[in-house]
Amino acid sequence: MSGAIWSMVAVLVGGMLLRMPIGFSMIASGIAYLLVKGQDIGLVAEQVGNGLYNSYVLLAVPLFVFAANIMNAGTVSERIFDFCRILVGRMRGGLAQVDILVSVIFSGMSGSAIADAAGPGLVTIRQMLKKPEYTRGFAGAVVVASATLGPIIPPSIPMVIYALVSGASVGALFLGGVVPGFLMAALMMGTVHVIAVKRNMPKDDPVPRSEWAGLIFRGALPLSMPIVLLGGIYSGAFTPTEAAAVAALHSLILAAVVFRALTWRSFWGVVLESTRGSAVITLILAGSFMLNYAFTAEGVPQAMAQWVESMHLSKIQFLLLVNVMFLVLGCFLDVSVLLLVFVPMLLPAAKLLGVDLVHFGVLVVLNMMIGLIHPPFGMLLFVTKALTGIPIGEMMKEGWPFLLMLLCLLLAMTFFPQIVLWLPQTMGYITG
Repeated sequence: MSGAIWSMVAVLVGGMLLRMPIGFSMIASGIAYLLVKGQDIGLVAEQVGNGLYNSYVLLAVPLFVFAANIMNAGTVSERIFDFCRILVGRMRGGLAQVDILVSVIFSGMSGSAIADAAGPGLVTIRQMLKKPEYTRGFAGAVVVASATLGPIIPPSIPMVIYALVSGASVGALFLGGVVPGFLMAALMMGTVHVIAVKRNMPKDDPVPRSEWAGLIFRGALPLSMPIVLLGGIYSGAFTPTEAAAVAALHSLILAAVVFRALTWRSFWGVVLESTRGSAVITLILAGSFMLNYAFTAEGVPQAMAQWVESMHLSKIQFLLLVNVMFLVLGCFLDVSVLLLVFVPMLLPAAKLLGVDLVHFGVLVVLNMMIGLIHPPFGMLLFVTKALTGIPIGEMMKEGWPFLLMLLCLLLAMTFFPQIVLWLPQTMGYITG
């Protein structure tokens, strides 16, 4: 690599070590590259502007962030929790099973793991900690693991970003996450059942039948959102980006008009929180456009493809190598950085080997979700600790069965692409 690239990497790593926000570190490293190359610094504005304003699909990200924050502020989590208690609350480890089912439903609305942990996750942790059979670590571990369903079951913010850098169909990616997402949920519920039986957890008290009608009615309207979103996308009524706007409007009407759980003050808080979250993502996107420009100018993706070709790797060997790479990088780097910086470098190699980009994308997103639940980065661990005070060590001690289960599923998806591709092919989004 040239001296300019090494200068860029040095500034990026230095900024991260100094705890500079990652978006600013990426932009600063891009400027350093241009200075060393003797190029016009105005290229920063050109690359950022072209990248941000020429991508229609990016509009979905702040809209899904806004929709998730509205639902967390508007009693939607509590309504879904009460509804799910009727379905699985009587199983051993019932509240943990409820949390997983709630995450499945909430995933069809938010597309964000952090929103899942901060909303429904917080509700179920509070309920679990009221009962002596649920330890703090177990309650936190279940919530952290189930929150990873958010970006796998559609809609998904990471899949939208992956579609931006890869050119893959957002609709095909969303469909590709359905079967893996439900498999994850089933395996998590099985894991909870085994732990509950082993610890002889008592069954929770049943919800009185006299309350069923009221709880089902309370949960029916929130449950309509996944139906509206996915039905609209796959019927052709609107695009995935337009679906994000529909999700935001749908959640706003439910929270403010129907449930009357959103005041002007809380709405303003939601707007501010959504603006902050979207600004963080936008800054990282802006920085990634500069880094990708530098890597492309230096021929790094092509060199990566040639290196993979020289190793004579098969598809499976390449995907296993990618899994190991992202599992290691996920310990230290944010999901957005991995998606926007490292994925573009690997795409030429994936295309060269004939790897389906939808299969590749879902594998990459699952890798990153695993990175969210183990140290030292483990963003979901830190979010849950900040909200509940449960020590990370306790969650990790109880969370290893879920981590092992996710790794086994990742391996199965690597060797059997049809787990991901069957539904997109059946719906006509992928041929062959």
